[in-house]
Order: sequence, then structure tokens, then C-alpha cells
Amino acid sequence: MNAGETTARVRVKICGVTNREDALAAIALGADALGFNLFPGSKRFIDIDRAAAWMQALPPFITRVAVLVNVPLDDARSIAARPEIDLVQFHGDEDAAYCAAFARHGRPFVKALRLRAAASVETAAGFSTPHVLLDAHAGAAYGGTGTLIDLALAAECVRRHPALRFILAGGLKPENVAAAVQTVRPYAVDVASGVEVESDARRKDAERMARFFAAVHA
Repeated sequence: MNAGETTARVRVKICGVTNREDALAAIALGADALGFNLFPGSKRFIDIDRAAAWMQALPPFITRVAVLVNVPLDDARSIAARPEIDLVQFHGDEDAAYCAAFARHGRPFVKALRLRAAASVETAAGFSTPHVLLDAHAGAAYGGTGTLIDLALAAECVRRHPALRFILAGGLKPENVAAAVQTVRPYAVDVASGVEVESDARRKDAERMARFFAAVHA
């Protein structure tokens, strides 16, 4: 089935998880993946060495994603090889050459693409991975801003690249995710700020997460 076709179930990634309690709550609600932000400039940054024990002890069949921003290639390879990490996500300015070099390492990865204009759509297939996350362009910020993505542009990207698996991010929340899924038809959705405790980017709101999952799967 192509990415642009309606799938039986849209996958859900809860990103910006900083603690075991929120991770387990997201898993109990049906999360397919959890994102752990290793970018020091993020409000949701975690020290992977300190978190490694509880991350490794999470239930099976959950994809644990390390979110990286502009790290040296050797560091990315080292993180990808850690036992508590299943997948890495490049969410910075990593170019096609960087991604091609990492791809030769043989580990799967996601490349985030901050959509700004129609020209962005053309680049989606150039990162040596079928897994592309579509995010809003919010100036110099690297995601997690709550800025709503251009849904029409995201839908065009999915239509133009049927062989890719697109993860839709950028300003999603319980109130708008159902319409976003219907418009874009992504393989998965990714949420961070939209399910957080108000005024605390480091904690998830269980009630908002529950409403988000209900909206996605409705």
C-alpha cells in the first residue's frame, strides 16, 4: 500500500518524552513510538546516559526514537547502536550527503523536512530513507514549537511521493488531528507540545493524550 492511500491504522508517535511515567502512559494508550530529544537546545532534552535504564526497560514492540539535531556523523552512528534506541530521527539541517553516509551504516532512520514552500516538496525523496517526517517551518527552531504545518503542502508532498512513508507533525493536537489526517493521509502522526501539561514542556497530559489517540483513530 502506498503512503498516500488510506491505511488501516494511522500510527502515533509521542515525542519529547522525558520520564518513565509519561512513557508508560503513552504506551498504555496505544503509542507505536516514543521520541526522546537528545538536542541540548530543546526544552525536552534528556540525558540518554541517565535515562538509559528505564528506556531499555520499556515494554517490547515500542519503537524508541532518538531525535538528533546536527550531530557529527560518528555520534549519530554511536547513538543508533545503543540498546535503548531502535531508530534515529534527524531533525536539523542534515543534507542529502549526510543522510546517504548514515544510510551506508545500515540502520533505519527518519529525516525531518520543514515544509516552507513548494520547493520543499521536491526534496523529500532525496535523503536515502523512505521515512520522512513533515514538520512546520518555524524560523530557526528545530521542531516542537506548536506551529501548525501547511496541511495543503503536506498533502501535496504525500501525493507526489507515494513510495515514501510520511509522518505528519507540526502543531497537531486533539482538536485538529482528525482533520489533518483526513487532509494529508499520512502513515503516522507525531505530537509533542499538543499533548503536554500546560506551561510544562517536560510533562505529558494523560487526558490530552487520550483525546489525541481517540481523534486519530476515530
